Amino acid sequence: MFGTSGIRGTVGDEVTAALALGVGRAVASDGYDRVVVGRDVRESGVVLADALTAGLRECGAAVLDAGVAPTPTIARAVSWADADAGVVVTASHNPAPDNGLKLWSASGKAFDPDQREAIARRVEREEYDLQPWDGHGSIEPFADATDRHATALRDAVSIDDPPSVVVDVGNGTGGITARVLADLGCDVVTLNGQRDGSFPGRPSEPTRETLTDLASLVDSTDAQLGIAHDGDADRMLAVDETGAFVPKDVLLALFAHEAASDGDAVAAPVDTSMAVDDALTGVGASVRRTQVGDVFVADRTTDPDVVFGGEPSGAWIWPDETLCPDGPLAACKLVELVADRGPLSALVGDVETYPIRRASIEVADKGAVMNRVSQRVRDRYEDVDTLDGVYVDLDEGWILLRASGTEPVVRITAEARSEARAEQLEANAVEILERAIEADS
Repeated sequence: MFGTSGIRGTVGDEVTAALALGVGRAVASDGYDRVVVGRDVRESGVVLADALTAGLRECGAAVLDAGVAPTPTIARAVSWADADAGVVVTASHNPAPDNGLKLWSASGKAFDPDQREAIARRVEREEYDLQPWDGHGSIEPFADATDRHATALRDAVSIDDPPSVVVDVGNGTGGITARVLADLGCDVVTLNGQRDGSFPGRPSEPTRETLTDLASLVDSTDAQLGIAHDGDADRMLAVDETGAFVPKDVLLALFAHEAASDGDAVAAPVDTSMAVDDALTGVGASVRRTQVGDVFVADRTTDPDVVFGGEPSGAWIWPDETLCPDGPLAACKLVELVADRGPLSALVGDVETYPIRRASIEVADKGAVMNRVSQRVRDRYEDVDTLDGVYVDLDEGWILLRASGTEPVVRITAEARSEARAEQLEANAVEILERAIEADS
């Protein structure tokens, strides 16, 4: 039921009102008595949020309804409301036909695997603590959640010379970023600012390919950078003042380098570029790798020496502020960095990058194939790590073979300090995977 980022799927197929009702019942039945609920801008979210809320209340939970709001707003609101959990109806960066549910704990982290399993088990077995007519839970609005988030964002940064910024809201919930940056004195222009869950301006996921309008607008104006969010604003990516897309691993390296100092550590998933390691070596800090998924990164950021956590997908966590990926916070932090040290193109240019190869191959049985991949890799290489998939640290590079948490594919990542070595490592990884697939057929 749950992938690495909650429940997601096509509305009317994998994701239905019946599922949302069951999740609501399960959350309340599992002891979460006070729950913040919110949703992104997808029209299907109205029905799903109604069903979720009905399930929560039917099993006695009190609901605080935050309405349409960014996912990080809901995650933060759990502690503000002295609640036990939060649920966001969202498919994040997925396309318009999809929707889903993501659950948040009182600490601000997404539900961990054990918590998710407990909810899934209740839904599958229909183990609900249904209450009689006089035991249903209450509902009340949580009207100031977004305002409180905006205040927290303003307090998190100090910008003495505010730059001009273009914010591509992506027709989602990220308008809070434009609002806060304007409050901080920035000259702000918005793109795709109207809320529309069909995402008419561009696909919900911000990538180099989908941010061409943002790049053109920044390049044709005096803007000093461009910011982009996905549909629920838990992600943030950027373009520099020339309109050039900032590579995701480079953005991770910039944030990590700024946050860390001697003896500190940064949490990042196993598929993180060596560029981040190199950037941190210069300040005496190190990378602590995790499984892929913001919940695993967030969990590692609770270590006392970890000062920042991030995923190249565009999810950034500052544990002193919150344990959830907060796109608007990341936007404010990047604007602060440019104001202090810009231009962004120069900051990007200071990060040494290496050739990296990424590929995905469809497989029928991910589990069986990955078991054979693991054995073949161990037979060929010595330094093998199975924290998440199969990771091999090699001379001047590395490879990772990992089953997707949401799709029937195995993903291959290979990075090296030279183009030829990266191509060789990728070819080796593809060969290993193809042989494992052949053995499965």
